[in-house]
Amino acid sequence: MDEILVRYMHFIGIIFLASGLVATHILAGWQLNQQQFKSLRIADAVYGLGAVLVLIAGVMLIASVGKPAEFYSKNPIFHVKMTLFVIMALLSIYPTIYFIKNRNFVGETIQVPKKIVMIMRAELTLLLVIPLLAALMARGVGLA
Repeated sequence: MDEILVRYMHFIGIIFLASGLVATHILAGWQLNQQQFKSLRIADAVYGLGAVLVLIAGVMLIASVGKPAEFYSKNPIFHVKMTLFVIMALLSIYPTIYFIKNRNFVGETIQVPKKIVMIMRAELTLLLVIPLLAALMARGVGLA
């Protein structure tokens, strides 16, 4: 039962992560007033919360309730998946800092810089690849 609950937490985290990232990307493309920018910051927080849930549940699956740690440590696909997750996390730092720094912007509207929109698109691209790698791992691909 513990494994089921941890896997459920992992899936909920993935849903939060994906929905927060998509919402942030959609909102970032427009001129935003204070309230819309607040919604953007909330979506970014949901994305961050999802990433934390995915990380915690993932560590629990590896360390205690999931398959043996060797299943993961010996699989190169797992290492690629984790590398992509870390890259996503690192990419998300810059937009989050921008949103925090500009939370009390002066003026009627704010335009999110194109650089941040492009970072979000890179994150979305990585997010499309990670589940494929997870499915391959679940089928044992990558194990000798």
